Amino acid sequence: MTNLYDVLAEGFAPRRQAPMLVHPDGSEHTYQEIVDLAARIATVLVDYRLSPGDRVMVQVDKSAAAVALYLACLQTGMVYLPVNTQYTEAEVRYFRNDAEPSMFVGSSAASTPTLTLHAGGTGTLIEAAAAAVPMERVVERDDDDLAALLYTSGTTGRPKGAMLTHRALIGNARELQRAWDFSSDDVLVHALPIFHVHGLFVALNCALLSGCAMVFLPRFDANEVIAAMEDATVFMGVPTHYTRMLAEESLGEGSCANMRLFISGSAPMSEGTHQAFTARTGRHIVERYGLSEVCILTSNSLDGDVGSVGFALDGVELRVADDEGVELPLGETGHVETRPSWGFPGYWGDLEATADALTDDGFFCTGDIGYLDDRGRLTLEGRSSDMIISGGYNVYPREIEIVLDDCDGVVESAVIGVPHPDFGEAVLAVVVIDGEFLQPEVDDCLAGFKRPKAYVIVDELPRNAMGKVLKSQLRTLYRDRFESDS
Repeated sequence: MTNLYDVLAEGFAPRRQAPMLVHPDGSEHTYQEIVDLAARIATVLVDYRLSPGDRVMVQVDKSAAAVALYLACLQTGMVYLPVNTQYTEAEVRYFRNDAEPSMFVGSSAASTPTLTLHAGGTGTLIEAAAAAVPMERVVERDDDDLAALLYTSGTTGRPKGAMLTHRALIGNARELQRAWDFSSDDVLVHALPIFHVHGLFVALNCALLSGCAMVFLPRFDANEVIAAMEDATVFMGVPTHYTRMLAEESLGEGSCANMRLFISGSAPMSEGTHQAFTARTGRHIVERYGLSEVCILTSNSLDGDVGSVGFALDGVELRVADDEGVELPLGETGHVETRPSWGFPGYWGDLEATADALTDDGFFCTGDIGYLDDRGRLTLEGRSSDMIISGGYNVYPREIEIVLDDCDGVVESAVIGVPHPDFGEAVLAVVVIDGEFLQPEVDDCLAGFKRPKAYVIVDELPRNAMGKVLKSQLRTLYRDRFESDS
């Protein structure tokens, strides 16, 4: 019986008085300060009659208090359910109805949260915590008890709650700490949001387990990140972050002199970005690969491997299968499947989706296409689904198509991802209309990163003999749509 909180706390125990979070204005929060605040928030959760296993949904801006809230949920055995701050009220309503959280902590009164938490560390949650007695104990949890619930958009248009256990998050954090040689001597530039795997369970958990300091930036800004690297050793970002840093003259060998490790994930990185970054800085970027459902699966070595997403972490089985599910030999391209030692318990309340995602022998179907070379390195070549990765965020077209098809004047739509110089892929909507086209109002229904960057009007959508829309044709036809933006 192991709570993730105990494992993280054991890692930073010798560093209680050392800085955990260093803010842009030079102020700091020590590990002890954040632990004390987390213990007070833990008492607040218990006073609200929450029990271990209850879901706590969180839609708040990045802050020191938000980190403390995450730790408080772990300490009390609650299930942490982070929600993208860009999600609209309609999207949040779906999560609340599906997950049935016992508490909702939000930054906006308009979304009717149970308690509020604002970016500056104020709100009714903090007021309640200030009057609370710190909780001293850590609630015991079984390895397979849920620690978190992360919603991922689905091909059916309905987001699914990926269940993450204490076993999974502990196993993944330990493997990444080992693979990337994290120690208390590191300083991580943390410029990622903390509502998804990358910023929360990769960056934050690695740092906490190692007891190292984090330069805690509220959001990514290329110049701020480059300036912060002077006193740091590690940076984690998405490919868009690296292309934006390359656009700044201040990026160079001097600004990276103290840096030992650059990591990229959440989206494929082009070979050109790799080469340009190494030429400018003398450093290479380590790519890794994972999914919300099964955490991080692979990483390249620290000595400069480029052109793949790397080797399977210890405890991770990978295989490539054909359309019939038969495992393919090394070097042959097919469907990437995985069976990590920490498992995948499934999607919240959705047995059908869980069954569809798993093979008979327990491998998770990633939806990605790739191959394994004779060294065991995984190279990705595309996706078997229509999923779009834009700026590091996963976007499923069907969810957007449902919204568009319900708009006045839209007969039908097909949403695709096409190359974009900044976002990697951009969301493009191809629509058939009835009468005059008025750009659909989607702001109230879709988060900003899901909204189409452009619309193309057509008389009809291309289809095969079975009536299925041929999105591959559309992707080929419009692949240069954003070329002029470069």
